[in-house]
Amino acid sequence: MNALTAVISENECGAPEGEMAGKIDRSSGGDARRTIGWFIVFFLTAWVWLQSAPAAFARGAPENLADLAEVFSPAVVNISTEQVIEKAEDQGAPRGKTSPFDDLFQDFFDSPESGAGGPRRAAALGSGFIIDADGTIVTNFHVIEGADSIKVSLSDGTSFDAEVVGRDEKTDIAVLKVKSKTPLPFLTFSDSESARVGDWVMAIGNPFGLGGTVTAGIISARNRDFESGGPYANYIQTDASINQGNSGGPLFDMDGHVVGVNTAIFSTSGGSIGIGFAIPSNQVKKIVGQLLEFGETRRGWLGVRVQQVTDDIAQSLGLDKSEGALVSEVTKDGPAMKAGFQSGDIILKFGVSEIKTMRDLPRAVADSEIGSDVKVKILRDEKNKTLVVHVARMKSTPIQVAAAEKSPEPEFKSAIDIMGLKLVALTPELRTRFAINKDIKGVLVVAVDQSSNASGRIQPGDVIQAVSQKQVSSPKSVKTLVNEVTRRGQSRPILLMLNRGGSRAFVAVQNQEG
Repeated sequence: MNALTAVISENECGAPEGEMAGKIDRSSGGDARRTIGWFIVFFLTAWVWLQSAPAAFARGAPENLADLAEVFSPAVVNISTEQVIEKAEDQGAPRGKTSPFDDLFQDFFDSPESGAGGPRRAAALGSGFIIDADGTIVTNFHVIEGADSIKVSLSDGTSFDAEVVGRDEKTDIAVLKVKSKTPLPFLTFSDSESARVGDWVMAIGNPFGLGGTVTAGIISARNRDFESGGPYANYIQTDASINQGNSGGPLFDMDGHVVGVNTAIFSTSGGSIGIGFAIPSNQVKKIVGQLLEFGETRRGWLGVRVQQVTDDIAQSLGLDKSEGALVSEVTKDGPAMKAGFQSGDIILKFGVSEIKTMRDLPRAVADSEIGSDVKVKILRDEKNKTLVVHVARMKSTPIQVAAAEKSPEPEFKSAIDIMGLKLVALTPELRTRFAINKDIKGVLVVAVDQSSNASGRIQPGDVIQAVSQKQVSSPKSVKTLVNEVTRRGQSRPILLMLNRGGSRAFVAVQNQEG
């Protein structure tokens, strides 16, 4: 290398060639060490995070439940009740309580004390648990329903006579009280909203009279409901073994807090098949608090009758999906009527609660503060609208509606046939024959073609009051509106508002004649 080349190399590169090579070698070694260092830091950070983030990963199966069972079993009680049955004819009746939760309730019948025709005593067993040192006990309503006497027994054999503080049939919760000279062991509730599917749980109760029985499993599902569960049901489902007599007992989480109250099972045999249900602790806490304060529950009331938005109804209204609660009837002078609700409105949101299904609305309304003003998001005429309702207190006696199917006359000369329905105008004679109130206006259905789309949805004696949310007063007006929808080339079902036995409901029927 000549002098000029050496100068250029040094000036451009910042060092002579030999020295630069040395720098490159050292730099490569430094990069490798830094890479290894960063890898070690990342590994240690990830390990620490994994150890300190239990919320992000499910807990493993518990190694042992003995400590939990030993500590919390003393606060779980056995409940026995007695009831005197006076009527001799009742002795042939099915055993058990007339409750939707009979499959968790076992009656043991003594022989009649005064002969075949005399009174007899019915004894029953269930479970419960103490929630304060003063002797307040939570159990199921159906455990103590109709009882003349209630006895509570602790795991150490101590027994007390109990009296009822309050009861709520709708949620199947009851609160009892016993008097003890010494403080009693008690349990605390957890936040059931934080419970997740897959969490481990443990049940303690009195199945078949076997007190102190411990079983374990996981939370299989949440927000379960079934037909007999009532309007406020949103049960926790578990595969922890629950049997007859577990009713009213606690379902624990792995921290030893009560996450639910065992109340029902699904079974084809009467024994556990791994599908049990518990009332969530958050719901229990609210009900128990009201029973202790007032001796009764106090629920919010909106004053509407609602039904599920089915796929057919959603299609008939031009909706992309079936969600919300469809208002079929508004109670006269109720909070909803005063707020401007109308039949046909779809309630999508009540306060902060999203209404995805019909069953979401009763729970949201019931949990609202009585006397509060709540914003309600509705869908009306395919447009969103917000109403403000003043929540009232639910009446203790619900309105009962009885509907009976009537047999039509064999012939109606003036009848009009449309969509598989035979329709006639309402007359005083027909109102009497079909027991239709004089205030109900519309068109009477006297026959239904069993091969039509209306079969199974509409029945003789129904009154059609609206077609596509437009009022009708004659069979001709029904046909005109149906044909109008068909002429517009709409293939979606046609929405009809019916009145059956004084109760309104919406049905969607496909016009197969179009």
